Amino acid sequence: MYRTHTCGELRLSDTGKRVTLCGWVQRTRDLGGMTFIDLRDRYGITQLVFSMETNPELCEKARELGREYVVQVTGMVRERSNKNFRIPTGEIEIEAEGIKVLNSSELPPFTIEDDTDGGEELRMKFRYLDLRRPCLRDNILLRHRAAREVRKYLDSQGFIEIETPMLIKSTPEGARDFVVPSRLQPGMFYALPQSPQTFKQLLMVAGFDKYFQIVRCFRDEDLRADRQPEFTQIDCEMSFVEQNDVLETFEGLAKHLFREIKGVEFTEPFPRLSWKEAMERFGTDKPDMRFGMEIKDITCIVKGKGFGMFDNAEYVGGICAEGCSEYSRRQTDELTEFVKRPQIGAQGLVVIKYNSDGTVKSSLEKFYSNEELQGLMRHINATPGSLVLIIAGNREKTLAALSELRLEMGNRLGLRKSDTFCPLWVVDFPLLEWDEETKRFYARHHPFTSPKPEDIDLLESAPAEVRANAYDLVINGIEIGGGSIRIHDSATQKLLFKVLGFTEEEAVSQFGFLINAFRYGAPPHGGIAFGFDRWVALLAGEESIRDVIAFPKNNSGRDIMIDTPSPISQQQLDELLIEIKRRNSQY
Repeated sequence: MYRTHTCGELRLSDTGKRVTLCGWVQRTRDLGGMTFIDLRDRYGITQLVFSMETNPELCEKARELGREYVVQVTGMVRERSNKNFRIPTGEIEIEAEGIKVLNSSELPPFTIEDDTDGGEELRMKFRYLDLRRPCLRDNILLRHRAAREVRKYLDSQGFIEIETPMLIKSTPEGARDFVVPSRLQPGMFYALPQSPQTFKQLLMVAGFDKYFQIVRCFRDEDLRADRQPEFTQIDCEMSFVEQNDVLETFEGLAKHLFREIKGVEFTEPFPRLSWKEAMERFGTDKPDMRFGMEIKDITCIVKGKGFGMFDNAEYVGGICAEGCSEYSRRQTDELTEFVKRPQIGAQGLVVIKYNSDGTVKSSLEKFYSNEELQGLMRHINATPGSLVLIIAGNREKTLAALSELRLEMGNRLGLRKSDTFCPLWVVDFPLLEWDEETKRFYARHHPFTSPKPEDIDLLESAPAEVRANAYDLVINGIEIGGGSIRIHDSATQKLLFKVLGFTEEEAVSQFGFLINAFRYGAPPHGGIAFGFDRWVALLAGEESIRDVIAFPKNNSGRDIMIDTPSPISQQQLDELLIEIKRRNSQY
């Protein structure tokens, strides 16, 4: 055996044992007569001691070791005189009797520590080194624990894990597919699954009434901190259930993860908020409930007073930031510039200071009387010492801008604490959304989502008003997962295909296998898919899912460590009967 113990295992009770450890040299400290080495593996760090007095030859050999050398050391466990209580092994050290270099190392391009000196691109290029850093190591271990707890909980609820195919049929709905050419069927293509949606519905038809898998999914879409071209879902489906059954089951999963991973206990049911109410109060369908500062519609109150920005707007809304009336001109100008950024797109920002003495200070004073401004303060629930921030314009864009401004103020005021968790369910989404460019409706979720039973009659007469039997779990402003009750009868499915603009031939061509399956006794069913990467990032307190994925892609969808995507040989292209078109004289 290379080792008898790991570098995170030994304690004061092991004093006097002769042990063998293996690991990487974290750092070396030469104090003249003594040399200390911190030896690291994935379990922790143990201090090694080499003495010029007792073994000068071994001490000289230790001094020659560089960072990240892989070594094997044998020695005696003894109590440390200068204890380090910040690490679990900090009360002991190994008095080295022998050391063997298993492999040398070049000087790493950045320090293998939490506070590293490497930029993100450099660390992603050398990801195998980046993963040695304790913070990333701990995230990967947390990911393992979370996956284990997911399986443990779902198994206790009677779910079975079933794998579904990775090479499937391309469909026109949703994000762009990643496609895979078939050599055996020239000119034909597979698609990588955006989700196992149709297969899990087929499993319900097959009688497996509780299915799940932790599965890789693929979407060819623009990337950001919480998106990757390949990602992991906790994919689940149940038969003979209504919406409340699904919510209670998977609220139980969320509570289990919080309890087992974070030690946080939720005893009350998660709040439920309709999509419409979420948009009105927070300007988003994934509200951060860790703080208030809700959006107030003040359109009717402020219009008709001669202030053009308000009079010409479809919608006027505001938020109230308590304790900010002392904001300087520079700070309020920063907020104005923030909302005018292209990605937010507001035309401007109106600021009202509601001073601690109850007086109101604003550029609106020339258009509104003091009584009217005081009434506005009451309507928006402002308290003395607050800062009221108002945006006007198109309703949808203004609500979105106010939502971003609310989050910005939450950050500035320290209200979005990573160790506080506020989950809720958002329900009753619109079933469809209109695309002005193509002049047609698209499924907001997917074309198998069931409409609310009471709204089915509106599908043909008023499709925009139909609500979906759908739900999202939102935690701290992050959509952790979403799902719906599915359509299980052919008549409703055909009607929705018609509203979506599919001809009968197109529907059969794309989804004939599912339509046919429904002819053989499909049970009522519904399910949910959680973003596993997002779950782990939330539990780890990370903002980007890249920090909880072993080998992620960058914002351009590239893996710069293995240099992919990359060209393939002409021979491979010829075998697949594929010709590459040139664009701007480049591939």
